[in-house]
Amino acid sequence: MSTETTKPEEKGFFEKVKETIEDFWEGTKDTAGDLKETAEDKFDELKDKVTAKKESATKKATTAKYTIAHKATVTADKAKSTAAGIKAKAASKAKDGSAKAKKEAGVVKAKAATKAKAITTKAKKAVTPKKKATA
Repeated sequence: MSTETTKPEEKGFFEKVKETIEDFWEGTKDTAGDLKETAEDKFDELKDKVTAKKESATKKATTAKYTIAHKATVTADKAKSTAAGIKAKAASKAKDGSAKAKKEAGVVKAKAATKAKAITTKAKKAVTPKKKATA
């Protein structure tokens, strides 16, 4: 028989501490690597979200800009058409007013002419007998 035992050799205290520290160090390195990967993934994910939100904000701003410009144009067109309508009504009323004035002036002129004829006729009738008497 041999003098060597078949049992594994027991390690010394310092060797056990050394192995424990190595295991702890390896675990820490793995955990740190995992954390680093997770942080990079999260960073990329947040970066994509921020970029997407920035693009949608730009699109909304552009849409709002065009909407405001369109509304301004529509409002200006309405104002122009309303002004044109008012001008047309004013011109129509002016024409109606001048036509009425002309018509009334014509009536007054006709009445004046009729009265003038009547007065002239009356005066002639009054003068005619006196002319005969004088002659």
